[in-house]
Amino acid sequence: MDGLRLALSWLSVLPVPAQRVDARACRQAIAFAPVVGALIGAFGAAVLWALTALGAAPLLAALLTVAALVLVTRGMHVDGLADSVDGLGCYGPPERALAVMRDGGAGPFAVVALILVLGVQAVSLAELAVSANWAAVVLACAVGRAGFVLCCLRGVPAARPEGMGALVAGTQPPWLVGAWWLVLLGVAATQLWSGPVAVALAAGVLLLFVRHVRRRFGGITGDVLGAASEIGTTIVLAVCTL
Repeated sequence: MDGLRLALSWLSVLPVPAQRVDARACRQAIAFAPVVGALIGAFGAAVLWALTALGAAPLLAALLTVAALVLVTRGMHVDGLADSVDGLGCYGPPERALAVMRDGGAGPFAVVALILVLGVQAVSLAELAVSANWAAVVLACAVGRAGFVLCCLRGVPAARPEGMGALVAGTQPPWLVGAWWLVLLGVAATQLWSGPVAVALAAGVLLLFVRHVRRRFGGITGDVLGAASEIGTTIVLAVCTL
C-alpha cells in the first residue's frame, strides 16, 4: 500500500502521505502510475462534462479542463516537458543538457513545446466534449502515466546518480510494462479503431523518445517521466478526435 499511497501523493494533489519512501515504494509507485492516471482522467472528464453541462463553449470548457489537470498534478508533468525539451534542444555533451534541465528556466524550445502540447490538448478536449466522448479523456491520462512504466523499463539507466529518476530507472520488468499496455489496448477497443491506434502510436512514439533521451542524456530523469506523460496523453487525445 505504500507504493499506491506514494503514487497518489506524488502524481496528484491528493493528501495521501506514504508511510515509507524508499526504493521499493518508488518502484511500486511507478507500477501504479496508470491507475492514478485513470483517476486523474476521470476527474478531468468530470470537469469537462460539468462545464459543458453549464453551457460553457466547448473550447472554453476544454481550456479550463487543461488548467484543472495541470493544477491537480501540481504542474509537474508540464514542467518536466519544458525542461526535457530545453535539454534536448541545447548543444554540447550530456552534462551540458542536464545542467540546462536543472536550471529550471523556460527557454524558447520549452515555450513552443508547451504552447503546442497544451494547445493540442485543449482543441482535442473541445472536440471530445462535442461528441461527449468522456472515456477518451480517462484513456488518454492513463496512457500518459503508462509512459512512466515504459520509461522505467528494466535496462534503461538513470541520467543522474541522484533524484527521483535514479530511484525508479530500470525498475519495471518487461512483463509488467507489456501487461499495462495490453490492458490499455483492450480498454481502447471501446473507442472503435481510433482508440487502439492511439495507444499503439503512443507506445511507439514513447519508445523512440526513451531511446533518444537515453542517447542524449545517458538515461532518464524525473523530467523525462513528466515529458513522456504529456506526450502520451496528447497523442491519445488527438487521435481519439478522428
